[in-house]
Amino acid sequence: MTHTFNPTILREYDVRGIVGDTLTSADAYALGRGYAAVATEEGAKRIAVGRDGRTHSPELEAELVRGLTEGGVDVVRIGMGPSPMLYFATHHLGVDGGIQVTGSHNPADYNGFKLLLKARSVFGEEIQALGRRCAAGDWSEGEGRVEDIDVIDAYVDRLVEDFQGGAFRIGWDAGNGAGGPVLEKLVKRLPGEHYTIFTEIDGSFPNHHPDPTVEKNLEDLKQLVADKSLDFGIAFDGDADRIGAVDGKGRVIWGDQLMMILAAPVLEEIPGATIIADVKASQILFDRIAELGGTPLMWKTGHSLIKSKMKETGSPLAGEMSGHIFFKHRWYGFDDALYASVRLIEAVAQSSKSLTQLMDAMPRSTSTPEMRFPVEESRKFAVVDEVLERLASEGATVDATDGARVNSGDGWWLLRASNTQDVLVARAEAMDEAALERLVGQLDAQLARSGVTRTEGTH
Repeated sequence: MTHTFNPTILREYDVRGIVGDTLTSADAYALGRGYAAVATEEGAKRIAVGRDGRTHSPELEAELVRGLTEGGVDVVRIGMGPSPMLYFATHHLGVDGGIQVTGSHNPADYNGFKLLLKARSVFGEEIQALGRRCAAGDWSEGEGRVEDIDVIDAYVDRLVEDFQGGAFRIGWDAGNGAGGPVLEKLVKRLPGEHYTIFTEIDGSFPNHHPDPTVEKNLEDLKQLVADKSLDFGIAFDGDADRIGAVDGKGRVIWGDQLMMILAAPVLEEIPGATIIADVKASQILFDRIAELGGTPLMWKTGHSLIKSKMKETGSPLAGEMSGHIFFKHRWYGFDDALYASVRLIEAVAQSSKSLTQLMDAMPRSTSTPEMRFPVEESRKFAVVDEVLERLASEGATVDATDGARVNSGDGWWLLRASNTQDVLVARAEAMDEAALERLVGQLDAQLARSGVTRTEGTH
């Protein structure tokens, strides 16, 4: 038997598509068979499987498990919960890998799979190879067993196991995503006063879209913080691997600003450590890491790519602008918004300041939001290459880690191709508005030379 996937669902970091359109239950079954074949070749026998709260996740999970077991792999189902709980389960249960059925922060009609095998993320070429394997019908055969194990209490125990203090009044918004029930258990274990909203899992996301990197999705949390005069607020995305936060004044604390706060106690304990942030992060963050005695490293955007780089460099902490925060220090090296929340509470307590005071003290810059504009799939990487070539010939200061990040006396601008959508992503940061306008002008001029116009960008 062979199976061909819609090529658009085999993404750089995971498998993801629109259910009933580009992604079907037949895909879930085939993915299980393909994964089982790879797993058995590597001597992996037992796999944990979890799912988020989307309406179609149970059906996709059932077909995935059928594929895995018919491919000869034993499955431990941990049920509904956030992606990080599945990552935790792969350590806690001593299994050989894991798959989470999740649409992450995408709209309600999306779903997909995040894959782990032998303590690594399966991404990039490995995902493409899975696709080729299924198309060739190169599958293993067997009769795997299925068991159910509830890990939620063990996960919450581990989240607070070595908690190092701090009692605050905090608002929490789970966005009707998969992290809600864990959050309700977690706040009972933390000191301080806690107010939670939208912790009931609902795959139709009736209150707001669960992506805390888009400011309008934080309105309810800001309101809660204002109404109750809270110290700060924390929000999660649909599968609780991305964190968003607001301070006591309702100001959004973006991913790179969170990293500035979280890095301080880590570098106090591990002086000189490598702290990683993605190419979209502010120069202020990289400067701050150096100031704290750390070694800043700018790396490619994408959770799988960051995890690999952390292993390679022995980094104890990494983060992305998108709110993925990865702690290897006292944790497992995966992105976990619930654990990042616990560490944020600790870091604020250890600073002897309020989160609002920490925000007040941060150096100010002015930046564009993340601008995303559609470009044909066939052109998106080519445009970036053309821009890089022209910049090189003009002698510009460019970091080509992931796209083009151009530094000048005014600040910096970035142009990169998204690995998950047919869009180009751009961002610029400067010390004042006039400098920012000049930077965006440079960016637009380069785009124009490649026949692209930047449409009004949104997140």
